[in-house]
Amino acid sequence: MSKIVRHIINGVSAALLTACLVLAYMSGVSCRAPLKCTGLNIEIADSSINRFVSKADIRKYLDKEYGEYIGMPLDSIDLAKVERIIDGRSAVNKSQAFTTRDGNLNIVVTQRTPLVRFQKSDGGFYADAEGFLFPLQSSYASRVQVIDGEIPLKANSGYKGELTDEKEKAWLKNVLNVVSYMENSRIWKDKIVQISVCDGGELVMVPRIGKERFHFGQPDNIEEKFRKMELYYTGIVPAKGDKEYSKVSLEYEGQIICR
Repeated sequence: MSKIVRHIINGVSAALLTACLVLAYMSGVSCRAPLKCTGLNIEIADSSINRFVSKADIRKYLDKEYGEYIGMPLDSIDLAKVERIIDGRSAVNKSQAFTTRDGNLNIVVTQRTPLVRFQKSDGGFYADAEGFLFPLQSSYASRVQVIDGEIPLKANSGYKGELTDEKEKAWLKNVLNVVSYMENSRIWKDKIVQISVCDGGELVMVPRIGKERFHFGQPDNIEEKFRKMELYYTGIVPAKGDKEYSKVSLEYEGQIICR
């Protein structure tokens, strides 16, 4: 092989090697370049149970309170701030924000699940099973047990959070226990349609059918009082008929007083 040919081959090889090194360098730079946010993906994890918030709501909250995120480097997005904004909504229980290499900012939201709705003269609010209160929502009403009357809670219709007064917290906890007992009962889940509160925090149960009003008293001795209510339907009604009494008192120990 002549010297000229060898020089040509060496020159071509060097050129190819240089080109490969340049391409490798450019590829490395490209890989190291920060990925940018190109989209927002929102999932309402429990949308089949409650519809207090929608994907459009979450997007609106974020657009209003966070600022620019589309087009920003993914690693510059403050995920903790995103979660604080979403978690600040009254019906949101918890949100989780994360980014993925497809350029998306992802948000998964779970909503609060109310157990009872308190209806007061100046408005109302929900309470979940843990005693967390949050406002009614204009976009959606949850089908839960309604409690009205002289409710001994100072919270107003815009209140969000747990109660601070120990006496109020104790009464609320007992009422939630009553409602939970009903919800888990084959007999009482659909039989009682409303609970009214009298002065002093005593409960009056309103059944779906019949003119009886069951005076439950304070929300205590739950199983015993529901046992007496069942005895009324299985023992007294068959003997006296379902139109004989309008007031059935359950609050006295060992007694069912009918009037």
